[in-house]
Amino acid sequence: MLRIYDDIIALVRDLAGDIERIERRDADLARQLRRAASSIALNTMEGCELRGGNRRLRYESALGSLREVTAVLDVAEALRMVGRRKEVRERMDKVGATLFRLTRR
Repeated sequence: MLRIYDDIIALVRDLAGDIERIERRDADLARQLRRAASSIALNTMEGCELRGGNRRLRYESALGSLREVTAVLDVAEALRMVGRRKEVRERMDKVGATLFRLTRR
């Protein structure tokens, strides 16, 4: 298992409150955030067990889901549903940097 996986699970945990707050105002946006956050963990774990191009594809999917989480949070912040949390963004940057490196192997 990748060391970054624990950070991904911590990120999902960090987002739980945001998902609840967003859901009160926009259930569809919250559902999209929940699915994208889950997808980061699921694709990363699946990639750990694969080889070659399939492995890279799973990590690319996880990275794409992380970018989707970023966009959802940006929209939710712009609509004043949630505030910007520096520690969450820093964790997202760390996870993103690692996933990016894994897609280049």
